[in-house]
Amino acid sequence: QVQLVESGGGSVQAGGSLRLSCAGSKYTFRTNAMGWFRQAPGKEREFVAAINWNGEITDYADSVKGRFTISRDDAKNMVYLQMNSLKPEDTAVYYCAVRAKAGLGTTLSDYDYWGQGTQVTVSS
Repeated sequence: QVQLVESGGGSVQAGGSLRLSCAGSKYTFRTNAMGWFRQAPGKEREFVAAINWNGEITDYADSVKGRFTISRDDAKNMVYLQMNSLKPEDTAVYYCAVRAKAGLGTTLSDYDYWGQGTQVTVSS
């Protein structure tokens, strides 16, 4: 069974940076698209960023464009989300997800396996 474990969350002041990591185990996702989603309290889970199987194509939610960067290291079976210029509205639980296809997706239903999430809190 695919297991994804997120790490790197924490508390930071507005304008700060965090780097989230997602480690895959019991499965290598070299041929799979990967994504990051987030869920704030009282809100639905939403798309943040995605990367296709070879890292050549990425997509971002408008709210994070220019501030967040998704990347992957298939040798380490890892996916990352570099978050810069963080804002209080970025506060949420962030989830890593893997898609059973090579092309990236931007909706929840595009993804097949999910991690447990990591909390990111941005204070003003």
